[in-house]
Amino acid sequence: MSSTETTAVDKGKKRSNFTGRIGYVMAAAGSAIGLGNIWRFPYLAAKYGGAVFLIVYLISVYTFGYVLIMSETVIGRKTKKSPVSAFRHFGNTKAHSFGGWINAIIPMLIAPYYSVIGGWVLYYLFSYIQGEVKELGGDNAFTNFISSGTSVEFWFLVFAVCTIAVIFFGVQNGVERVSKVLLPLLVVLSVIVCIYSCTRPGAVEGIKYFFIPQMQNVSWMTFVTAIGQMFYSLSCAMGILITYGSYMKRDVSIEKSTTQVEFFDTLIAVLAGLMIIPAVFAFNGADAAKTLKAGPSLMFITMPKVFGNMGFGMAIGIVFFLLVFLAALTSSISLMESAVSTFQDELGMSRPIATLTYSGIYIVLGTLSSLGFNVLGGVKLLGMDFLDFFDFITNSVMMPIAAIAICLLVLRSVTLKGVEDEVTYDGAPFKRKKVYNFVIKYLCIVFLVIILVSSVLNAFGIIKM
Repeated sequence: MSSTETTAVDKGKKRSNFTGRIGYVMAAAGSAIGLGNIWRFPYLAAKYGGAVFLIVYLISVYTFGYVLIMSETVIGRKTKKSPVSAFRHFGNTKAHSFGGWINAIIPMLIAPYYSVIGGWVLYYLFSYIQGEVKELGGDNAFTNFISSGTSVEFWFLVFAVCTIAVIFFGVQNGVERVSKVLLPLLVVLSVIVCIYSCTRPGAVEGIKYFFIPQMQNVSWMTFVTAIGQMFYSLSCAMGILITYGSYMKRDVSIEKSTTQVEFFDTLIAVLAGLMIIPAVFAFNGADAAKTLKAGPSLMFITMPKVFGNMGFGMAIGIVFFLLVFLAALTSSISLMESAVSTFQDELGMSRPIATLTYSGIYIVLGTLSSLGFNVLGGVKLLGMDFLDFFDFITNSVMMPIAAIAICLLVLRSVTLKGVEDEVTYDGAPFKRKKVYNFVIKYLCIVFLVIILVSSVLNAFGIIKM
């Protein structure tokens, strides 16, 4: 580790640093830009009112999202610690310990099943490279793939190795260097797919559907789901931004960095809508709106059918799934980095040992998720397979609770004055201070409780989101 990569923290220990603002922004934005943007955002936007959903999403990103990113980054930079130790820095109570551990455990549980989906993406990418365009567009292609335990496990392990390798190289030489390459490439590929989708015959109807409010689809759930999507796609309440904040140098502006992360997240979300919605309209015509509302099957069933029946299907399939792979990889790297940082801080492990130790847990949990559709298909938790269960318990239950814990920590322990002092260190700007103070004092916790309750009720079929 170079001398420029470390900084002094408590008791003479050294902690890695990003080289500067660009390093932090690329890593944080890469974390935020993942399957939540490219896969989840388009079908939710199509289902819940098109432009209305988009407007609510953008408002929530620049209010609630802004508050959560700022809060976590401040906590991380102020303490120079990963989530558990960061919370304990402000008080050695059970409440502080609970808040820290729930933020730390979430990425440990998400990374394995997220990497299983990353493995699916890799399978599709290599299948397109091999020219299997028609085969992937078949009615049972995806079902046949996930029914094979050997295939799903193999591609999960390939994706896992890609993630683990980056983490081994450290913060600057691994996380930062890879993010600086992948994020710009991701944007370029997004633009290429957008141009392709939006220039197909009939695509203009999809563009209208995305940007013109579909009032017949607007409901209370439009607002709940849009705010929930913001929460999901910005990597908030996963311990990631606390960890990345702890790697941020004090001469880097937190607010400017946050604004740039918001920009990249918004850009990719909008581009994702323009990649997928116009293409589906071009292929499905009058049935496009119904097809888009199919939900999670959109990426692995609907899009291959679209590519298989449109010009340049092989080339665009390769570009699209390469794009999705890069997005998934940058997010999985951030999830694993947060977990490894916790192992280093709480167990006193070196980075290589922490990486190897967590990798064992990661592979075991990921294997449960990858085999949950085949070999372990008969094993259910709350009526769900392993992947759906891990997704439910982290995204629907733990993340809203973790975010509430962050807000309470800011309000009761860090204090708004403490946040302001950290943000404005060395004359850095805090232009949205009034927005930050109002939202975290009066709105954040209320809306997080609504998201928590709505998500749980939806998971048990009491309401339908």
